[in-house]
Amino acid sequence: MKSILSALALLSIAAVIPATAQSVETSVIRINSTIQTWNNSQPWDKSAPGKRRALGALLSGNRVLTTAEMAANVTYIELESADSTRTIPAKVVAIDYETNLALLAPDNGDTEGFFKGLQPLTLGDPAKIGDKVDVWQLEDNGMSLVTHATIQSVDVLSSFAAGHFFLTYKAKGSMQSASSSFTLPVVRNGKLLGLLSSYNAKDQIIDVMAPEIISAFLADTKDGTFTGVPSLGIGVSSTVDPSFRKWLKLPDDVGGLYITRIRKDSAADQAGLKKGDVMVSIGEHQIGRRGYYSHPSYGRIFWSHLVRGNHKVGDKITLTVLREGKEKNITATLARSGKRLVPQYTFDQAPNYLVKGGFIFQELSATYLSAFGKDWQSTAPLNLLDVLSSPEDYQEGRNKLVFLSATIPTPATTGYERINNLIISKINGQPIADISTLIKAFQQPSADGLHTIEFLNGQPKTIYLDAAAADTIDAQLLKRGIPALSRE
Repeated sequence: MKSILSALALLSIAAVIPATAQSVETSVIRINSTIQTWNNSQPWDKSAPGKRRALGALLSGNRVLTTAEMAANVTYIELESADSTRTIPAKVVAIDYETNLALLAPDNGDTEGFFKGLQPLTLGDPAKIGDKVDVWQLEDNGMSLVTHATIQSVDVLSSFAAGHFFLTYKAKGSMQSASSSFTLPVVRNGKLLGLLSSYNAKDQIIDVMAPEIISAFLADTKDGTFTGVPSLGIGVSSTVDPSFRKWLKLPDDVGGLYITRIRKDSAADQAGLKKGDVMVSIGEHQIGRRGYYSHPSYGRIFWSHLVRGNHKVGDKITLTVLREGKEKNITATLARSGKRLVPQYTFDQAPNYLVKGGFIFQELSATYLSAFGKDWQSTAPLNLLDVLSSPEDYQEGRNKLVFLSATIPTPATTGYERINNLIISKINGQPIADISTLIKAFQQPSADGLHTIEFLNGQPKTIYLDAAAADTIDAQLLKRGIPALSRE
């Protein structure tokens, strides 16, 4: 997400008024983060560090609630008092990239002195459409601001980790640009309602994480461990098309979603759901043709909230599906999403890689693909995008998808300089399941001193690398600044 600071415009300050000292200055904490991500093109190195600044909500027990965006990939994070007179190092107690939430606590220092005189917020009840809420801000000079906003609708949105959607309030309000740019507390009737996740200055729409999601996150952290939200593990498509509905034998008064994919070892897989089933209800809630159901308070909400927003790992849910036109009830025990062939996010994880003779091999992730720019879903290499969209076609024999990401021009790679983004099938005749098996395979060149590299559906199909020349180049690359030739 781009900095909210860059999005906020000085459109109008009619709805922005000074706040009382008791309401803002004693219940919010400034957060300062130093962020450093791994370099996608040079996986042994990190990109230049950047800084982020936000406002977190002070909770009981000297804990501070913020977004995962503020705490992901941090090399240093600290808490700062509202008047900027005190700072204290912080640590991440729990982080959930999917819901975009993180819980911080002081790491060391004068805790009693830092929190003296401050008043923690308590989490309030869910709001309704039409309710008034306040967005809290602080200027660099310590001036408190409150933006009044009105909740206009409720939706299921993704705010940080792509592809993960959670209940979000959409409120209307004109915000003034302020120094805290990544997280702002949103309050209703003196209690914390949620955290601001984004602001559309043009339409003056404020996205606020719903308290139901925050409450589940905080409950998950109480025992000192963090599990995360559950997943059913299916891919679906709508049943709007009349011809498709006729082929599925769906009555006109039945909605439903067509199950296009079952993730291996997922809750759906364990429960016996099958590709081709039509999911028509979850519990007592009927699922419409486009995947929406009727929420008693929020109106039409996307079906995923019934799984990811209403339950925790280990809960059982009942699904009604139509299989070949016949109704079937299935009970699924919800679990975490489990390992993916292509991880959707790799926050706080160093990428696995191998450099051999100038060839750079990596394990594919959505993070790598997103480096191709804003429109990466259409501009990234098509063969790698196909793995992301249809992982089941590549799953057999693989734990991760290994590919040749780039080629450094060296005497060992002469003629191969333009080869990149090709999927590895075998090295020296050995199937490649992940970077670990790739490293082991390169330890066994053929008797004639050559490494044989085979690509999956690539051009060229096979290339050869002189083993002795590659070893010489590897030693030179280490001397020239690459800290390590591999990470597994």
